[in-house]
Amino acid sequence: LPGLHVFAVAFALEVSVGKTNTVMALNNSNVLLPCTFTTCIGFQDLVFTWYFNSTEMIYHGKIKSKASEPFLVGRNPRVEFVGSTTGKDNNISIVLKNVEFSDAGRYTCHVKNPKEKNAQHNATIFLMVVQKMVEADNTVTLIIVGVVGGLIGLLILFMLIKRVVLFIIKKTQDGKKECLVSSSGNDNTENGLAGSKAEQKAPPKA
Repeated sequence: LPGLHVFAVAFALEVSVGKTNTVMALNNSNVLLPCTFTTCIGFQDLVFTWYFNSTEMIYHGKIKSKASEPFLVGRNPRVEFVGSTTGKDNNISIVLKNVEFSDAGRYTCHVKNPKEKNAQHNATIFLMVVQKMVEADNTVTLIIVGVVGGLIGLLILFMLIKRVVLFIIKKTQDGKKECLVSSSGNDNTENGLAGSKAEQKAPPKA
């Protein structure tokens, strides 16, 4: 039934590594690899595992219940558990210490919940290791500044061109008005043409 299907989906186990799936770390530093999980019906004897590039297990832990913190089953010596599952968030994040360039790759957080008929779910985060964090940041910043600056420059150029064109049009129209005024007010006295000022003088009174 459709209603039962929606009910089942609502209780599904979900795992998340946050809003971004990429983390950047400086060589020889420590880096946090975040992971949380949610389940509407709770968990019992939950198992979670972190994998490097899908094959190498770097941390393996179990959680008895919501009232207890995870306990270690096995781990890589450079990996430390920093999460907590007794608080509001079921946090199973880890910290990778003394990061090396060879640590760059894909890290998968896998969760299995026996209380949900052994439901399983995972989420993946990508780690990038750089020599100098500033250079990476500057590259992104320069790209953003370049794009924004270019757009602003084009907008200013467009406005300047518009003002110049409007100025030229106005000057041209003013010039035509001046021509019309001077043409209608010509003094034709010297030429003795009809409509000249000499002919418009009233005859002298006797």
